[in-house]
Amino acid sequence: MVDFELTEEQKAACKMAHEFALNEMRPIALECDKEGKIPDELIKKAAAAGLTAMAIPEEYGGGGLDQLTAAMVSEELFWGCAGIATTLGANSLATTPMMIAANDDQRQRYFPRLCDPDDPKFAAFCLTEPGAGSDAAAISTTIQETDDGYILNGQKCFITNGGIADFYTVFCTFDKEKKYGGIGAVIVERAYEGVSIGKKEDKMGIRASNTTEVIFDNVKVPKENLLVPMGQGFYNVMTTLDLTRASVAAAGVGVARAAFEEALKYAKERVQFGRPIIAQQSINFMLAEMAMKIEAGRRLYQLAAWKATKGLPCSLESSYAKAFGGDLAMEVTTNAVQIHGGYGYMKEYLVEKLMRDAKIMQIYEGTAQIQRLVIGANLMGITDAYPWG
Repeated sequence: MVDFELTEEQKAACKMAHEFALNEMRPIALECDKEGKIPDELIKKAAAAGLTAMAIPEEYGGGGLDQLTAAMVSEELFWGCAGIATTLGANSLATTPMMIAANDDQRQRYFPRLCDPDDPKFAAFCLTEPGAGSDAAAISTTIQETDDGYILNGQKCFITNGGIADFYTVFCTFDKEKKYGGIGAVIVERAYEGVSIGKKEDKMGIRASNTTEVIFDNVKVPKENLLVPMGQGFYNVMTTLDLTRASVAAAGVGVARAAFEEALKYAKERVQFGRPIIAQQSINFMLAEMAMKIEAGRRLYQLAAWKATKGLPCSLESSYAKAFGGDLAMEVTTNAVQIHGGYGYMKEYLVEKLMRDAKIMQIYEGTAQIQRLVIGANLMGITDAYPWG
């Protein structure tokens, strides 16, 4: 039987996240967007609320949220501010490869660092390079084994929390000739000699989040920090993204929902030709379309996250949700600006920021085109589309 009822714990988590977004994020969202940074005080409040370590198991001090609950919390936080929420949620992306592959020693050494509410720390996921985005086999960051560890060399780009992270999960190649078969991963601390931060990106949207280059110059990595051995890195990346894309899809829904609410409010208040513009069928239908697609996007990400929580294969559902959620965010925010008319183009109106924030939803953690590639590849193997098994 299909059950759409949330548990009391899930309702409480969503309520807490919404109240944090409403009371702590929304009031400073435009300022953070303009300044390109988040106040330390807000980071501390988020850490105290458990929002920087939601998915880390409780035994290490984290929230221990399952994938479904974490995705619904993500929707609320991105409703508040996509830039701030990207910063808070990046720990989940950085630690998911560790959840998959880390040994007990690595978990004990690194997970608690992210769970201290009095001294909040961040981690960063390092995959993308100047010459390797969607094509992970093109990774050129190299790792060489030595008698006492490894030597890491390379440059990563577009790294969320790159400039503020305490440590990094770094995907690299042991043998570039092997392409996918040469990829592995290591845990690299910011304090290691040879680790430096390159350019801080000046972004279109999610401007409050920190996005930088991270450079590794003959960095000595101890053997105990090998996270994923050669040949298993690509599988780890793909599994990680399967598990995290539901939350990115939820982020798109959150941004779209914020834009819809702003457009709905404006359409009820704005009078043209003697009546509120919501009474104009052209506007009314736009809002109806928004509401319908937001609900559909929510059900798609919930399905993907539910399957991930149950340990079921979710690659296809995650791609459905991510592709739809990203496109949804862009469509709804664009139409919200349109409904606002000239006012929507002005930075003092929230919808202007939301439209800029929305674009990244079609790009990061697998572009809209990559999601369709995954879906299309799956279709080539489908011979029976009967939905009930």
